[in-house]
Amino acid sequence: MVGVQQWAEIRRMHFVAGLSIKEIARRTGRDRNTIRRALRSGEPPRYRRAERASKLDAFREEIHRLLRQDGDLPGQVIRERLQELGYAGGKTILDDYLREVRPIIAPPRTFQRTVYRPGRICQFDLWEPSNKVPVGAIEHRRGWVVVACLGYSRAGAGALVFSKQTPDLLWGIARCLWQLGGLPGTLVWDRQAGLCTRDGQPTPEFAALCGRLRVGWHFCRRRDPQAKGAVERLQGYLETNFEPGRQFVNERDYQDQLDQWFVKANARTHRSLRCRPVDRLIAERDAMGALPVFPDLDRRWVTRVPADPYLRFDTCDYSLDPRLAGRRVEVRASQTAITAVCLDTGELACRHARSFAGYRTITAIEHARALRELRGQPDEPTTVETRPLERYDALIA
Repeated sequence: MVGVQQWAEIRRMHFVAGLSIKEIARRTGRDRNTIRRALRSGEPPRYRRAERASKLDAFREEIHRLLRQDGDLPGQVIRERLQELGYAGGKTILDDYLREVRPIIAPPRTFQRTVYRPGRICQFDLWEPSNKVPVGAIEHRRGWVVVACLGYSRAGAGALVFSKQTPDLLWGIARCLWQLGGLPGTLVWDRQAGLCTRDGQPTPEFAALCGRLRVGWHFCRRRDPQAKGAVERLQGYLETNFEPGRQFVNERDYQDQLDQWFVKANARTHRSLRCRPVDRLIAERDAMGALPVFPDLDRRWVTRVPADPYLRFDTCDYSLDPRLAGRRVEVRASQTAITAVCLDTGELACRHARSFAGYRTITAIEHARALRELRGQPDEPTTVETRPLERYDALIA
């Protein structure tokens, strides 16, 4: 067997210089049959290892079937399925084969770059902070942030809520639009429970809000976060830049710091746009609809004042005027207050600041006094002991 260089020299001497096989054998010292094989060969000689059957050959069809069912099936899962069928090969040969065959059987999804016109869409998402939010009374509560991002300017806004119920989500949407300063043409959401039904239609409450605001809606397909990539990237930046190193006193302090962070984030230079979102927001507001008077998004229901004059909302008990016992009142629960008004006379039954801490009993002082009077227990003056100053001098000394 000749080497690559000698193979090329033999072919040059025969085909270019015109030397005979006998003369080439004399000059190179090679056997004539070796020279003949070199001249008949169309490629340089190289070592070829005899092919052996792979341990993977008997399972190729099963691999193809699994990938056709789920193109994103992890290699570890596929290997476990094959081992149940008798596969005794290693991880490397399977991973190498999957790397080659997966793009053919399950081609990856490709994306196009989307250019948004001013005022056309606003993308929304619901982000859950990693830590619970302090709500007073030495308590912390699980919260969510409704995050909004305009498509053209990439300006963002956020609203803290403490449930994923429809009224809280609608309030978060309204607050974000108020912060952004205008109404876009379409609100883009994923299939968020409370806003979207199982068949992909909007809930009556969400459809009513969009109708009142005269905006459209669009729900993304299932498991398709790339369809609203602008708000997804903003949410990722929010998670890594807002939370670390911050401390909060209560939910109002959390919202204040969140608003200040968005002011700072909207003033930074956006990597993709190569400009500041706040500068683009000026032009986008001109293309957006004017902010109307937002519809009433508070929870409302009618109840009767019980003999124990308290109403329960969100695990907390709020006192009612005991003089209205047995009468019907309309309760209104907003994000900041709990109020109740008597239906027949319009008398105020209660007005409390809403508490997000759990299982508290909140009693107004006027309600407590009225209850004592109705029970024949008038308020007694509180006697406060007056201690002589010598006691304090003794303690200091």
